[in-house]
Amino acid sequence: MMWTRAAAAAGVTPFTLMGVLGGLIAQGRQHSEVWDVLGVEHPAATWDDADWYPDAGACLDRLRSAGYRVCAVGNTPQFVEEGLGRRVEVLGSSERWQVWKPDAAFFARVIEVAGVAPAKIAYVGDRVDNDVGPALAAGIVAVHIRRGPWGYLQEPPPEAIRIRSLDELPAALR
Repeated sequence: MMWTRAAAAAGVTPFTLMGVLGGLIAQGRQHSEVWDVLGVEHPAATWDDADWYPDAGACLDRLRSAGYRVCAVGNTPQFVEEGLGRRVEVLGSSERWQVWKPDAAFFARVIEVAGVAPAKIAYVGDRVDNDVGPALAAGIVAVHIRRGPWGYLQEPPPEAIRIRSLDELPAALR
């Protein structure tokens, strides 16, 4: 996976990388500081299909089959967009848009590219600070997925839909 490759490229064990990453998250610091704390250069980012969560592709397919317009946007490098192009109608990366979450301008761009009223958009994310809170502030339906380090360390507000797996998403949106 991506983080395992990043640890190897940085010359540290995955356990060390994940431990430092978790410590930064728990302190409310930016995860990108991990490389400075470790005293290593930021390794070049890489991505392949194995980096997607195993339930992602099937979820996207089910949503499309149910008639949803599916968009994939996030704080990612532009090259990550290429891996999802065949399953979604709209792709957006912070790198291409030059705006990053949690900036309100990012969510304004989401609304723009979705082409529908904010209340008709569901934004799925694991971070309350970067995903759920800003989506709700923009009038978007926020779906908090409890996975990844942030998904367990941050508690979503009651108005957010909560799921533990993307397999739950289609039913949660009905």
